[in-house]
Amino acid sequence: MGAGLIEKFGFWNDDQKRIAADIKKRIAAENLRLIRVAWADSHGHTRAKAVSVQAFLSALDNGYNTNVATFTLDASGGRVFRSFVRGGGMGLDEMTGSPNLIIVPDPATFRVLSWAPRTGWILCDEYFTDGRPFHFSSRQILRRQATRLAERGLDMRVGLESEWYLRRVVADGYSDETTAQQGLKARPIATAPIEPGYSYHSETNMDMMQPVLDALADSYEALGLPLRSIENEFAPGQLETTFGAQSALRAADDYVLFRTATRQVCRRMGYFASFMCKPKFPGHYTNGWHLHQSLVDAASGTNLCMPEEVGHILSPLGQSWLAGLLDHAAGSAVFATPTINGFRRFRPNSLAPDRAGWGIDHRGAMIRVLGGPGDTATRYENRLGEPSANPYLFIASQIVAGLDGIERKLSPPPPDDAPYEAERPLLPSTLGASLEALEAAQLFRSEFGALYIDYYLALKRAELERYRKALADAGEAEDPDVVADWEQNEYLDFF
Repeated sequence: MGAGLIEKFGFWNDDQKRIAADIKKRIAAENLRLIRVAWADSHGHTRAKAVSVQAFLSALDNGYNTNVATFTLDASGGRVFRSFVRGGGMGLDEMTGSPNLIIVPDPATFRVLSWAPRTGWILCDEYFTDGRPFHFSSRQILRRQATRLAERGLDMRVGLESEWYLRRVVADGYSDETTAQQGLKARPIATAPIEPGYSYHSETNMDMMQPVLDALADSYEALGLPLRSIENEFAPGQLETTFGAQSALRAADDYVLFRTATRQVCRRMGYFASFMCKPKFPGHYTNGWHLHQSLVDAASGTNLCMPEEVGHILSPLGQSWLAGLLDHAAGSAVFATPTINGFRRFRPNSLAPDRAGWGIDHRGAMIRVLGGPGDTATRYENRLGEPSANPYLFIASQIVAGLDGIERKLSPPPPDDAPYEAERPLLPSTLGASLEALEAAQLFRSEFGALYIDYYLALKRAELERYRKALADAGEAEDPDVVADWEQNEYLDFF
């Protein structure tokens, strides 16, 4: 028998081959029935197929066929590109007719789901049937950028800190009013607050949510997610979850699994989890995703951001990485905050940034720097993100910007004590402005590829146009202080 496609095209390294052999033994030992082969679309939303064990074992040799359609759809399931004309509406012959892709399981991501009996889960990479990497795979974009770091003997360590909302489901089920149509999201299922809110870190309020938090902590542990904390934040049912630092690709994979696991576990218990930035509920504050990052020596693990000299908070290398993050803040903003709703965070004195500056342990700055001499946890906290961001694109954008700072030996400006008053470049304040900034950002066009940037711009501009049309149809004007019904319908249950 000839070699399968995975062997033929060299999709796996030796470690992945070894792990794949162990997975086969585990499937038999735990008597698994179904395996979810999963991938993240361009929005960062998790897609999956549940396949039999026999089909999965075949996929460990040849991958598994799936339709390219999930990369041509918006969050409402509407088709953005003209798939059924020559070139698929993208000018690419290989995209004609919504063809099949091969999704190739990455053995390193295999898990057994604690809440779904006898069910496994694994992330996949997307390829064309001739073995070429899929143009629009965000996971492959991050892998390429992580490889650039590795070629320099560097590794990026990423700690996850994400806010989200937990609410109770109060409806018996779905109705015609809560069932979507293609290209048109319905209103979300009815939910209610789980606690009164605005008692920051209240133990009593947190205890109201403890049964759910127990179930989540058990699931995270079973999945191998390095949970550090689950904290009660400001608004009713607002939680912050933090995880220990991992290498860039592992951290992005963990974030995909964290979001989908959280939503599934909560829903099975009669609760509703959403990673939408600012839901349209009374008193609900914005959610952020603060991306902690540092550079380490790939061989020794030594933190390369940590300064040697007293009086400095960053090493020279660390200063250049910081300068790159700041220099490319506008161009990278849409990868950190990709929704219309997410830009409602960028307000003065809001615990979210409105301009590209940095501060020492300052939560008002875009980049909060923590550490100093002897502190092996010296790091940056980029506060630009919203929790619905695609983790592969967000993290990849940091590598692109930071490496450019190192290669050009950039120096950052002085830290800001009053970041909302500092004379620093303002961040884009809307999705439209951030797309214009990305279009003008030659660095990302070069590193992500012009093909991907043009595709991403088209995908997000279609989203923006649907939003504007919905407002026009309702006779409403865009208001930076008012969450539209369209946003609630579009994002609350999708993320």
